[in-house]
Amino acid sequence: MKKYFAEMIGTMVLVLFGCGSAVFNGGVGTTAQVLTVAFAFGLSVVAMAHAIGGVSGCHINPAITLGCLITGRISGKDAGMYMLFQVIGAIIGSSILYLLVSGYAGDYATTTGANGFSDSVSVTTAFLAEVVGTFAFVLVVLGVTDSKQGNATTAGLAIGLSLVLVHIVLIPITGTSVNPARSIGPAIFQGGQALSQLWLFIVAPFVGALLSGVVWKAIQTK
Repeated sequence: MKKYFAEMIGTMVLVLFGCGSAVFNGGVGTTAQVLTVAFAFGLSVVAMAHAIGGVSGCHINPAITLGCLITGRISGKDAGMYMLFQVIGAIIGSSILYLLVSGYAGDYATTTGANGFSDSVSVTTAFLAEVVGTFAFVLVVLGVTDSKQGNATTAGLAIGLSLVLVHIVLIPITGTSVNPARSIGPAIFQGGQALSQLWLFIVAPFVGALLSGVVWKAIQTK
């Protein structure tokens, strides 16, 4: 139970501080804002990797959990429980962010940090961006945490920086999810378009994670 609780706490922190950076820094309209949000998500992962990595492995992302399931690093039961508690953590993080926004006078470009894509971005483009972004991110996770070929010393930093990289590219397209739990929490509070587009931010990351798991199994040294 402790590892499930750790996943909940880790995902809560990721959503609160990652999405919170978008809320309290005025959105992602400028290069500085994009970098701020990208590093907020990346640094949240680095921090939580050191805080709870020894307890649960610090997935804090259902897509990573799926990748670990495909590569045989986690049981089906644990994978399901991880995903459940990750979503609960994301909802808690979004709840705290909602309360912070409600009690703070400001002009926000976003109030939840929810994912979404505008009419200028096609569904195909958004879907492909999330698939490829998740594929690259989860592949890094699987590689750097591999028991034989990985590097535990630099795992947290490598994973965090790879998430920064993915955010820099994907933020202008979808706001960057690559994490179904991260999208579910804010969408519940945002409603509207965020909820109507939520399916994409659940399905696409899972497709990307599935591909990364298959590819890693094919290229890893036995």
